[in-house]
Order: sequence, then C-alpha cells, then structure tokens
Amino acid sequence: MTGHDPISLTTVSAAFIQDWLDALRSRCTPEEMISLLERSGLPTGPMVPTQRITLEDIATLYQLAAPATGDEMMGLWSRPIRPRALQHLLTVQREARSMVSALFRFSTFWNLLLDDFRLELRSNPQDVELALLPYAPDTKPQRFGHMLILKLAHGLLSWLGGSETPVKEVRLAFARPDFAADYSVVFPCTLAFDATHTSILFDPRNFDRPVTRSPAEASTFLQRAPLDWIFTGSRAHTNSLRVRAFLYGATWQSCQLPDAARALKVTPRTLNRRLKEEGTSFQSIKDALRRDIAIRALQLGTESIEQIAFDTGYSAPSNFHRAFYRWTNRTPGSYRL
Repeated sequence: MTGHDPISLTTVSAAFIQDWLDALRSRCTPEEMISLLERSGLPTGPMVPTQRITLEDIATLYQLAAPATGDEMMGLWSRPIRPRALQHLLTVQREARSMVSALFRFSTFWNLLLDDFRLELRSNPQDVELALLPYAPDTKPQRFGHMLILKLAHGLLSWLGGSETPVKEVRLAFARPDFAADYSVVFPCTLAFDATHTSILFDPRNFDRPVTRSPAEASTFLQRAPLDWIFTGSRAHTNSLRVRAFLYGATWQSCQLPDAARALKVTPRTLNRRLKEEGTSFQSIKDALRRDIAIRALQLGTESIEQIAFDTGYSAPSNFHRAFYRWTNRTPGSYRL
C-alpha cells in the first residue's frame, strides 16, 4: 500500500457521475463519447449504479473531456464555459486580499458566465455562505454541476490558504440520493439534502490569510485539475474519514469498533451513533476500504487475484469473487487495466 493514502484509494459509485456523463453526451457525438470513455479507462457500455469509479478515472475523463468539448464544465450548465475560463478565474483569485474577497470574486466571475443560476455571497461574523440560486424557481438542479461548482470554490480557498479550508456545512437543493455516501468523499462536513437552495458555509474565524500564488503555481493547479479541488485531503472533519484513516494506518483486517473508538478517544457507543448520523457504520467503512484496496491492487496488476483475495482477508478466492461482485456488480478480472 506504499505510495497511497486512504483518500486517494477512495472510489465513488457510477451513479455519482451519471449526471455528468449524461451532460457530457450533450456535448459529444456518440463516437466521441466512446473515445473519451475508452481513453479514460471507463466502460463504454451502461454501468450499473453500484459499479465503482476511481478518483483517477474521474480526473482523467475531466482532463480529456474539457478540451475535447470546448466546454470547461462539459455540459453541466446551459451555456458552455469557454476554454481558458478557469485560467482567468485563478488570475482573478490570486489578487484577493482575504478569503471573503476571494469568494466575492468567485461569485462575480461565475455570474458573468451562468444563465440559469447566480451565486450570492452572504456574510456575517459567524457564517459566510456562498449560495447558488436559480433565476427561475422551477429550474431543476444538476446534481454533479452543483457539487462541482461548490467544490471548486472550496478548492480555490484551500489553494489560496495553503491548506484545506474547513467547511461548516454543505446544503444541496435535491433529494438525498441512494449514493449520498459518495458526497462525503468530496465534502468533509455536515451534509443536508432537500435544502431550499444549494450552498456551502464556512466559519470566517477559520479563514487563513491568502498565500501569494505565482503564475507557475496557478498553472500546476490547472494541470492537475480536478484532483486538487474535487477530492478532499481531510483526515479530521468527519468521523467516517477519521475511522477510514485509522483503519488504513492499522492492521485493518483485525480492527474492531472498540479499537477505532479508543483511537478517536470516544466510547464505542458514541462512535457508533456518530457514524450512524453520517449515514454509515464501522463495518461499512471497513468493507469500503477493503473494496478500494482490492480495486487499486487489481488495477496495478502486480499481484494475482488469489494473492489480492488473501491480502484483503479472504481464505478462498471464491469468497473474494462473491464479495467483490456484491460490492461492484463486476468481477475482479474486469478491473484489470
């Protein structure tokens, strides 16, 4: 497992990116779409919602699709976001003298580009809220698009501050989906669904002063997009991520709930309750880590499936095959690159 951490190993469900794939198809011919998926390492046929997608798969598709479509938001908004828009956004952000100023610049920039929604900054001593509001009240939110623009705001603040900016809460203006757990990979905070509007909230007392960023650093940020701003590097904001990080650093196959509770300095009952509030459980986190370690090992291709089965705690490859299919609706061999 050397060279990876519990966040980079994380996968999300195919259902999480389905809205994006649907939007991307509106900007591509069928042949172009198949080519993008093939080059990204993603299946070209229908994916079952429970199929797992790696963060690297998502980043690769983004890096290929944005220039191919001439739309840096790849169909997620009604108006295409022309090439170099994000580069200009970083130029605007680099001049901000405070984090609130950076958010204000972010909102005014996007309000020049978006037709269906506008960003509004609401600020008081306790909360700074960046709200995404529809121009027409019956405008349906695009789930992946709403996630992406909030996460871009968070990623830029973190980049400007030199470390991950804590998020107080994220509110999403759509019903809680079956894949709600995937949003915890993206947002290390309290999540609320069925909100009156989509927004991200910060405590301004946690804002760092912006770090002076050079054009070269801005170029690196863009070249790595979206890895540096979509997926959180946090190890502390949610109990589920803290448990995952603990398991990854320990002998996770034999760890139990009391071991994790002791490491997090809470009682097992308290930890169990907090994980339930986040929509998960200790065993679910453990199984997800086991699954993601297996997927990464299969993609690296340096070990046999039998060895991976043993490494992930299965005494017989047949048991591993059954568990893997239950997790992903695919066979272990189908994840070989």
